[in-house]
Amino acid sequence: MSDAAVEKSIRTVSGTVVSNKMDKTITVQVVRQVKHPVYGKYIRRTSKLHAHDENNQCNIGDKVTVQTSRPISKMKSWVLQSIDEQS
Repeated sequence: MSDAAVEKSIRTVSGTVVSNKMDKTITVQVVRQVKHPVYGKYIRRTSKLHAHDENNQCNIGDKVTVQTSRPISKMKSWVLQSIDEQS
């Protein structure tokens, strides 16, 4: 197989940490804006992702970047890439 076939696209998103109560896991809230199909107004949509935080270094309110990975558990398929801004 070629390298392009083996290499999968790694998606990264930025968001805010809303929970760090779990061990080695953070909850990240990602906000995106979508255009309403009829009225054309931009609407804010949010998603909550569970991400793997190996060293428990994130706190609530931190701005972070997470990237996709293999499924780590039932709910976790994202991993912490970087902490952009600490609260």
